[in-house]
Amino acid sequence: MTISILTDNSPGENTPAEHGLSYLIEHDGKRLLFDTGQSDLFLKNAGTMGIDITNIDTIILSHGHFDHGDGLQYLSGGKLICHPGCFIKRYRKADYSYIGLKNSKDEIAGRFNLITSSKPYQITEKIVYLGEITRVTDFESKKTSFVLEDDISDFVIDDSAIAMVLDEGLFVVTGCGHAGIVNTLEHAKKVTGENRIHGIIGGFHLKKADRQTKETIGYLQENRVVHVYPSHCTDNPALALFYKNFGTKKVRTGEIFTF
Repeated sequence: MTISILTDNSPGENTPAEHGLSYLIEHDGKRLLFDTGQSDLFLKNAGTMGIDITNIDTIILSHGHFDHGDGLQYLSGGKLICHPGCFIKRYRKADYSYIGLKNSKDEIAGRFNLITSSKPYQITEKIVYLGEITRVTDFESKKTSFVLEDDISDFVIDDSAIAMVLDEGLFVVTGCGHAGIVNTLEHAKKVTGENRIHGIIGGFHLKKADRQTKETIGYLQENRVVHVYPSHCTDNPALALFYKNFGTKKVRTGEIFTF
């Protein structure tokens, strides 16, 4: 399995960055585009990296935030999988600035073969879109800085991820991890029936060296996760703890990981 970082928050040597995430995943004979960042930067970086972006089998949108899905406006055609809640209007609590997708559901459906599912969706025998993630822990997804149009707190129920089955166990890719990393991994276990976790990469949405970050690290250690790569929306205080416990360095745009 290969994961190419087309866009992330940190730049590479020849690949600029933006606040956003876009990965090309190659596994089980398929090429998947996981998120598209907020602009066409993922396309430009793919060109710099020598990656052909024209023959993608499936696009997966992790959730309906602009920094993960507004790059869709630069693509058309093919299959796009996401949660049906991705297209709601959403805002920041602090200043009521809009953070949802630029394109409406109808606009997206007019340009892609759109498949929306709140339930897990099997892409191949070894790749599954996890659908709506069950939230069971008492330390994750308890606070939010987002609201919907009617000022109801938005806990980003559309947040999802994909799980790949490797010989060594599960490898999970997250967009932001709004549902919580432990919730996501426990959900992946139930969906796939595989209890071993080999690796995880993507946004962890951890900001501080607080209980949630420490509980997440403890869970990953208990599950003997070999590859741990927090990126995108994981802030420095949390990243420092991950470095201390796993030796992980910041994921940078332009990197290519092979597992």
